[in-house]
Amino acid sequence: MSVSTAALDPSVCAPLPVLGQDVTVPLVTGGEVTYAALDYAASAPALQRVWDDVAAYAPYYGSVHRGAGYLSQLSTDLFENSRRTVAEFLGCRPEDQVVFTRSTTDSLNLLAAAIPANCQVFVYETEHHASLLPWRDAQVTYLNAPRTPGQAVETLERALADREPYGPALVCVTGASNVTGELWPVRELAAAAHAHGARIVLDAAQLAPHHPVDIAELDVDWVAFSGHKLYAPFGSGVLAGRADWLQAAEPYLAGGGASRKVARRADGGVDVDWHTTAARHEAGSPNVIGVYSIASACKALTEAGFDSLVAREQELVSRVREGLAEVPEVQVLSLFGDDAPRVGVISFVVRGWNSSHFAAALSAEYGIGVRDGLFCAHPLVRTLLGSDPQDPGECGAPEAEPGERSLNAIRVSFGAGTPDEHIDRFLRAVTELVREGAQWKYRTEDGRCVPDRGEAPQV
Repeated sequence: MSVSTAALDPSVCAPLPVLGQDVTVPLVTGGEVTYAALDYAASAPALQRVWDDVAAYAPYYGSVHRGAGYLSQLSTDLFENSRRTVAEFLGCRPEDQVVFTRSTTDSLNLLAAAIPANCQVFVYETEHHASLLPWRDAQVTYLNAPRTPGQAVETLERALADREPYGPALVCVTGASNVTGELWPVRELAAAAHAHGARIVLDAAQLAPHHPVDIAELDVDWVAFSGHKLYAPFGSGVLAGRADWLQAAEPYLAGGGASRKVARRADGGVDVDWHTTAARHEAGSPNVIGVYSIASACKALTEAGFDSLVAREQELVSRVREGLAEVPEVQVLSLFGDDAPRVGVISFVVRGWNSSHFAAALSAEYGIGVRDGLFCAHPLVRTLLGSDPQDPGECGAPEAEPGERSLNAIRVSFGAGTPDEHIDRFLRAVTELVREGAQWKYRTEDGRCVPDRGEAPQV
């Protein structure tokens, strides 16, 4: 998988309309400014199209699979049609199942509960916690952070070749890093896994909003992603892929919807006939609005054209990286190097600045929302920073003096709804903060850096 980083014409695709694009926020220095949401990697804003579709359906909301009335039947059709839409969006094979969950984390925990006994799991230490941590009941091999895509494949091949005993195995890998934005060699990793008798699940939480994901083309066994990162923040996620392990496993949650028939036994116990379809792992009343919102987002991105969306995003990625490169104090974090293809997720540190302080100043003085910290990928960020922080340091105190290592990082992330002005303001703010310093004093409150409202501006 690769994305061209050549010069691209941003006019091929205007930003997609999203909620919140006209929201204004107060500045600590006075006045208000339109909020620049540059934290898409955490949660992307809802597409206007998604909001409109949900609002149009809301008066017709009814129970799914549980009623004879018109609204219940309509809601059931909407729910199952959404399943088909998601399957098309992901390029699912005819025998694949699409299971609706709450999030990527929920999807991977579901799969972790469904893997066969004695299954060996192989996961890179560079994974987000959603794909790093669910495998507690399995025999897990944590693979060291690779420094090239080729090294990632070689590391996996060696680990799989050396595994004993030879039995069921699963590889879990991200499609795009939530820290560096770098694309991983998914197709090559899938080929390596299958060559050694293993299966592979793709964490597409950061990939699906930015780049086409095709299960059949990539030849992965499962894909997991979250609605709230795909411009559909209504509490749903997806696990899509092979049905056999899911059908053989006990239901992820026991309850109504997962069962076809329940009968009382003479000895006082209960016999249950569980579904073998996706419903087996969808107990309880389904989140039809969340599911419909994901389907709406899938349609919106497909109709906008991923080629155009990718082209514009790559132009923004180039502008951000070029702008940050002009500030010597800024170090951009990377596993695979400057030339690695990536999505709109970039993490960096600023020499002489506490990352929480820098992020707080971006928000309070420029109306820009980014994220600071370890991004729920602690081993990866610590590897990239060469540090093992015990505490984040006091706000306002330099986190890393010249020659020292930073404890945390700052992440800027963007996507299909990001206007050019937000990128321009961000780069201007970084330059001004580094050259001129913050205009306000800040203090630590509940572990976070916040403006000290009792202090006057420094200028």
